[in-house]
Amino acid sequence: MNKLFVAALKEETPNLDYFHYIGVGKINATYNLLKLINRFKPNQVINYGTAGAINKKLFGIVECTRFYQRDMDATGLLDLQLGETPFDNINEIIISDKGFSCGSGDSFVKNKIEMDVDLVDMESYALAKVCKLENIKFRCFKYLSDNADENATNDWIENCKKGAKLFQNKLKEFEL
Repeated sequence: MNKLFVAALKEETPNLDYFHYIGVGKINATYNLLKLINRFKPNQVINYGTAGAINKKLFGIVECTRFYQRDMDATGLLDLQLGETPFDNINEIIISDKGFSCGSGDSFVKNKIEMDVDLVDMESYALAKVCKLENIKFRCFKYLSDNADENATNDWIENCKKGAKLFQNKLKEFEL
């Protein structure tokens, strides 16, 4: 299987030289993933990165299998729910019920959010949607670097490198 490993930032994957970097945020992730897909023609995309834990029982590396767009707010239009894009029939991406849910948005979460998800990041929904539309298998692993609270910035900086080491060790366990 032709696998493509992607992460937002090099800082999230020190010493893991098989990663390609897509940048921070949904637009950068979408654009750069599409360029990589056109270049490498993968049949599987594997995303690794950091995330904030909303579910405080989670720690370490988790696999995300349900993806939502946490900052799409058109609730005043056509009686839509938070996360629903107007006139789009793909508002959630569910790969499996076995993993955890991730809400992606173009903001670093340091306060309570209104969406019921296990963790938050800034790219996964976009990556999952591109893969769904391009008919490419997608797997997503997140190291919970912070608790998406007032300490999130300092915790993320301190914990970023720890996750890369754990991911390298977990590769065999996840059968990638």
